Amino acid sequence: MGSFSIWHWLIVLLVVVLIFGTKKLKNLGSDLGGAVKGFKEGVKEGGDSVSPAGSTIDSKRVAGETIDVDAKEKTPR
Repeated sequence: MGSFSIWHWLIVLLVVVLIFGTKKLKNLGSDLGGAVKGFKEGVKEGGDSVSPAGSTIDSKRVAGETIDVDAKEKTPR
């Protein structure tokens, strides 16, 4: 009762093909492959062009500018 046999997986595959159709499954597979490829390229390119988190905030801050925020007190749980 622990694992499924090959026949169980073939029946599941047949039901999925009957529900979605082969054309929709082909499009889904190609979209998924493109997304994975884009993610891998983004990870490769992202490592080189990422700057430290504080540098973008500091570069936009004007000298003498005051940041106005509402402070919230931390309540004990």
